[in-house]
Amino acid sequence: MTNQRLSFKEMCARYDVTPRTLRYYEYIELLAPDREGRSRFYGPREVARMTLIMRGRRFGFSLEEIRQWLLMYESDGTDSQFKIFVEYAERQISALSDQRNELGETIKELQSLRDEVHGMIG
Repeated sequence: MTNQRLSFKEMCARYDVTPRTLRYYEYIELLAPDREGRSRFYGPREVARMTLIMRGRRFGFSLEEIRQWLLMYESDGTDSQFKIFVEYAERQISALSDQRNELGETIKELQSLRDEVHGMIG
């Protein structure tokens, strides 16, 4: 990764987030950009953290889980971080599988109702 720093606006654009979201991530200590006056700059560490944050959000992890996971790297190192990630991932895979099954049942019910109503009008 390059040592180039991104501005606040560039960071928002790169990750397709609102300024409010980026400021919130800073407020809850997920990110710690360099400050020069009122400007914020994001170096390689913050860009990597943001990539992990966005990936974690996509997978359904809470911001608190992501924050704890990132803090663990700083205090305990990679092995501890990997172990807790496996635990988080197992739990989330189970929850997503349950949601998928529920969604499948809902789709079947809706299709059945649609077909029933279609039969009444057709």
